[in-house]
Amino acid sequence: MKPTIASIVLAALLSAASTATLAQSVKLRFAHTVPESDSQHQAALQFAKQVKTRTQGEVEIQVFANSQLGNDTTLVTGVRSGTIDIGATGNPFVTGLVPKLNVLDLPYQFEDGASAYRTLDGPVGRSLLDELGTHRIKGLAFWEIGFRSLGNNKRPINKAEDIRGLKIRTTPNPSHIKAFQLLGASPQPMPFAEVFGALESGAVDGQENPPTLMVSAKLYEVQKYVSMTRHAYTALVVLMNKAKFDALKPEYQKILLEEAAAAAGYQRKLNADNERSAIAQLRAKGVQVNEQPDVASIRAVVRDETRQLYVQKNGDAVLRAMETPR
Repeated sequence: MKPTIASIVLAALLSAASTATLAQSVKLRFAHTVPESDSQHQAALQFAKQVKTRTQGEVEIQVFANSQLGNDTTLVTGVRSGTIDIGATGNPFVTGLVPKLNVLDLPYQFEDGASAYRTLDGPVGRSLLDELGTHRIKGLAFWEIGFRSLGNNKRPINKAEDIRGLKIRTTPNPSHIKAFQLLGASPQPMPFAEVFGALESGAVDGQENPPTLMVSAKLYEVQKYVSMTRHAYTALVVLMNKAKFDALKPEYQKILLEEAAAAAGYQRKLNADNERSAIAQLRAKGVQVNEQPDVASIRAVVRDETRQLYVQKNGDAVLRAMETPR
């Protein structure tokens, strides 16, 4: 049977519609630097699932864990260049682009999670994320690494004086580096992917991370002591290549922002629920955990001077905005 003009036109229209649908389908690569067992990975999977559902499968996100696409520094560079679409990395690894972000890492800046979330999820947090726009990055949301505590191989940490002389892996954040210098330690900035090997080889004596991350990264295999100093909170910045974000339909941009924020709440709850069990797991692996060190002695050494350093470099406007009651 010969095709009619009407059937030919209909077939052409259907083909065009199919091609348009395919053109709207977007595949994005999301990279982070921690193991799949960590809450960051679980949040990334949740984020990807929700985005796929809400876009009817037109935006699909593939998650790459454990530095598969590079370490923290490489990840930021990849997002800026577009070789990585979305990434999640600790706030200190983007403060070289936007120094004002250092405010979030100041020692003892936040009393607890709730006070940190009020800043991160409010106008101050959004304004800090938006400053990344001039560096070809769209800041989607703040997730978290959490409150940092000190692990090491040399000795139990009970007070500020016990930290003196230790070689401690830190982030590249100026406040973290300055804090350990003030405490008489030797700070050694390096990407997270290198920490296990540095502890194992003795290149560093210790590191500082939340107990949940110490467990997921199996740091209990290469350190003997953990002290719950909770000396600084570290946000996890979820970054997207700005050109790729801007190229999405406005409704899909909205979905990405909403689901990134929702995944923040999901991940924070996971961390809160898992902290007690993480401490128990560290003990079960033979790590000596001090849950009540003399935090006041550490705060007295580091808090004021690191804040002064920040203000000298960046002014006090962000700090004052954070401290304004809302």
